[in-house]
This record gives sequence, C-alpha cells and structure tokens, in this order.
Amino acid sequence: MRIYISVDMEGITGLVDADDVQPSGRDYERGRLMMAEDVNAAIRGAVAAGATDITVNDAHGPMRNLLPEALHPAARLIRGKPKQMLMLEGLTPEHDAAVFVGYHSRAGALGVLSHSFMGHEIEDMWLDGRPVGEIGLAHATAAAIGVPVTVLTGDDCACTEMTEWDASVRTVAVKYARDRFAADLRPSEEARAAIEEAVAAGLAVPPKAPAVAAAPSTLTVRWQSASIAVTLLGIPGVTSPDSRTVQAHGTLPDLYRLFGVWMRVAASLTNQHPYC
Repeated sequence: MRIYISVDMEGITGLVDADDVQPSGRDYERGRLMMAEDVNAAIRGAVAAGATDITVNDAHGPMRNLLPEALHPAARLIRGKPKQMLMLEGLTPEHDAAVFVGYHSRAGALGVLSHSFMGHEIEDMWLDGRPVGEIGLAHATAAAIGVPVTVLTGDDCACTEMTEWDASVRTVAVKYARDRFAADLRPSEEARAAIEEAVAAGLAVPPKAPAVAAAPSTLTVRWQSASIAVTLLGIPGVTSPDSRTVQAHGTLPDLYRLFGVWMRVAASLTNQHPYC
C-alpha cells in the first residue's frame, strides 16, 4: 500500500499565529517540531494499517519546514521549492490514498490562520463556480489524478470545509477556532493519538479510487490587486471577467499546475512568497 501525505502548517496542533508558522517568527522552530510530531502520528497510523511506501510532501511556505532527521524513518520526504504541483508534488496514480495534515480553511473563513495560498493577495477562489480554497482544490486535483483523500487534520473550520466538500473524508480537529489567531487547543498527546487512530482506521479498508473526470473545469481567482490580474492576462488562455479577477479553463491536474504559475507571477510582483 502506497500512501501520500501532504503537510501544511497552519492547521498543526498548538499553532495559532504567524510567529508559529513563518521562518522569521519567534516561535517558528518550535512550530516546525510540532509539525513533525503531527505528521509522524499520521505515518504511524499508515504503518499500522499496512503501508509499505509512504511519501511526505512539505507543503508549507518555503517547503523546508520539516527537518529530515525529525521525520519517522518509514517515510520519504519531498522538501524545497519550486514545485510544479505545489502541495501535491510527487502524488501519482500509483498512490492508494492521500492524507492531508495541518490544513486550514479558505480565505474569508473565521478559521485559525485562514487564507487561500497567498495570504492577503487572494481574496477568493472558485472551482466551477463553487467557493474553494487549498482544501477543495487539492482534493479535486487528487481525485483527478485518481487518488482518494482519506483523512484531513486541522482546526474545526478546516474539518467542516472538508466535510462540506467530501463527507467521506475522515477529519481530526486538533484545535477549535476562537478567531483567526486564537484557538481552544486540544492537548497535544490527545490530538496526535487521534490523528494516528484516524489514519489507521481510514486505511484499514483499501480506499476506493475516485472516478477520474475528464471534463474541463474553470478556475476563477479574485486578487486584491488589479495589477496582478492584468499581468496574468499575458498568459495564453487566461481571461478576466473584471479588473481583479482571472479565470482559466482546463482539466485537472493541469489547471492546478497553471495556478502555481499564477502564484509565482503574483509573488514576483508583490515580493511575497506563496505560503500555502
């Protein structure tokens, strides 16, 4: 059984503030160790379920957050950037299941550290007219590749967002949002035990591969800055329904890969690194 784990940071046990998740933050070193503990719990669950091949993708910010020496030895780590497939780098149809650890809710939600890919630069996103953030877009892309998402961990708002997108995915709330930078924290040992148990249970029965949809989708992104939108119009196939919104049509996962190009262009214009 081959398992893929994508790990973000904002939804990790105990983390609530930018100082916890950004390399310049005063508590970042502690935050990256907390990140390793959550993903190690997921790895233990996968091993308990019989996984023989586990790939972990560091999907947050600089994508160099996880220390290789802190990672469970049963897993291989994809680290660094740029990555054409962003939070899903290394995911292939040969994987039997995907697990999302430490994910957060989309821009506009009152979840812990909520945003969509680029902090304040992205105001909103839609996939085929449906509001979407990192959770929904990653789930839809994984499904297009043919890999089911079995478990998601994060705060309660991220779990609700996942359930609304796909109720079959098991979720583990490791904290409960009080505001965007405040949460009622679940005890660390309890949260990690819940992650391990959920992953083991989710993989105990071989996950069913989703039907791969070949129909084109439309991805729409509204930016805070009109200058980003007008610059992206230089990319073939990108259209603009208004001064701050761009969209493109295509099939996933190609559309997800194109969105990664949009983010790199936006980052070059704003001197901001996409931090997912």
